[in-house]
Amino acid sequence: MARQYEESSTLKTRRQQEDQRRMAFRRAIEDHCDQRQLLQDITDYPELHWQAPAAALRSAQPGR
Repeated sequence: MARQYEESSTLKTRRQQEDQRRMAFRRAIEDHCDQRQLLQDITDYPELHWQAPAAALRSAQPGR
């Protein structure tokens, strides 16, 4: 009986790990699709392009 319990818990753990990997992959795909859509939206409206002021860029550089 103990062996059957160990096998079922191992199977359950393996399924949980597979589900976690599958969900991480799915989230990565969704994030990629969202980023592509945002880029497309920005490309459609060039006035939405934001450029940081030169002073902000200089202060963000290390060593300055």
